[in-house]
Amino acid sequence: MIGELLGATFVQNALVACAVLGLLAGLLTPLIVSRGMSFAVHGTSELAFTGAAGALLLAIPVGVGSVVGAVAAGVVFGLLGLRRRERDSVIGVVLAFGLGMGVLMLSLYDGRASNKFGLLTGSIVSVDGTSLWLLGTVAVVALAVLAVVFRPLLFASTDPDVALARGVPVRALSLVFAVLIGLTTALAVPIVGAILVLAVMIVPGAAANRLTANPVRAMVLAVVIAEVSLLGGTFLSLATDLPISGFVAAIGFAAYLACRLGARLRGRTPVRA
Repeated sequence: MIGELLGATFVQNALVACAVLGLLAGLLTPLIVSRGMSFAVHGTSELAFTGAAGALLLAIPVGVGSVVGAVAAGVVFGLLGLRRRERDSVIGVVLAFGLGMGVLMLSLYDGRASNKFGLLTGSIVSVDGTSLWLLGTVAVVALAVLAVVFRPLLFASTDPDVALARGVPVRALSLVFAVLIGLTTALAVPIVGAILVLAVMIVPGAAANRLTANPVRAMVLAVVIAEVSLLGGTFLSLATDLPISGFVAAIGFAAYLACRLGARLRGRTPVRA
């Protein structure tokens, strides 16, 4: 059954999309966790959901609307929510607005109910040729930007006060990083849905940071966890004909528990996660 499905174009598109998303999310998620931006990812997913719902309503590619919404959220969070004491309130306001507008636009959409449900829970059939091209383009741009800013971004993430004192453009880096989060979240929403996008954008980094304090090792481990979660979730979704998001979340949670157990057995003090 699964062997036959692997020959289908939509399954191949989904596997490629999951592999690309796993790589990009795995590289970013340890930094997201270390910078305390988990709530920002949730807020960004709601704006990505809003953009995708608007795209459905306007009959344009869902991926385009998702990217526009998520990048808008990233810019807002980067400009208005840089200080920790301001960040939560800004994200809460944007999150409520995005979710409300998304629900309103879905209610106005007269198309198939599966399209509405897919935005919330994800669907492997949502990745067509256009979406795959968009995903690949966005991923290449995001990876190139991350490669350029990685060292100062890591410095600003681990010790922002010292980085600022040494002339590192912390504000600009925060904005760039927020946009990168927005782009990656936008890619994740059509696949795993707006509700469980945290399973891709937070869980791998939280698990990896439990097991190692080395940022490079944490990124490698997070990429592995993200890839296993997404690709494993795809195969389980094919086998059961159920939404992919629940399987991705379950696999990621199992990896998180395993990393916590591994850290405890090694007697290592856990990292913030």
